[in-house]
Amino acid sequence: MDEGLAAVYPLLKRRDFFVRINCKSAESRSSQFHMSESALSKLALDLNTEAPRSPRVVLGGFVVAARTLDKCRALLAGTSGEYHYDCPLDNLFLTFAGITSDEFKEKVATGADDAGMAAWLEERTAHLAKIDIIKWNNDLRYKRISEMPDELQEFLEGYIAEFLPAEKVVYYWFDVYDIEEERI
Repeated sequence: MDEGLAAVYPLLKRRDFFVRINCKSAESRSSQFHMSESALSKLALDLNTEAPRSPRVVLGGFVVAARTLDKCRALLAGTSGEYHYDCPLDNLFLTFAGITSDEFKEKVATGADDAGMAAWLEERTAHLAKIDIIKWNNDLRYKRISEMPDELQEFLEGYIAEFLPAEKVVYYWFDVYDIEEERI
């Protein structure tokens, strides 16, 4: 099992796992960090009415990063809806990048725009070899459900049948997000 999936493997035994890995939650999380109103109005999405970016979208050289940023901004703005920041998917990215969720949130709270966040990510991850980032991105971007741990495959088999339209075909793990959020 690869390291990233090993980190979330203990969560597989919980019924709410995919809701958590899909970074949705009916619970709202409070935050000790707050952005200025002007920065919020310009940057934060209202995740009550729209979805965060696809996990496929690259920011600062990383898949998942743009989605993590959207959810973090929305949390700080109080518009996260059923999504939550610091979920297992976010943590796959943050762990690989060597950044804690609090460090990421602190930077987001400064009001940094996408370009500022990308530059910060590039600076913070300069210790990673470019080829390692490419391999990590491709591993997640093209992760087939058949390559995931057995329990997750079993869970997703039921989740997909129950929550995704029957006519939609899931080829890769990220397809689940994009189908559910009506991008494909």
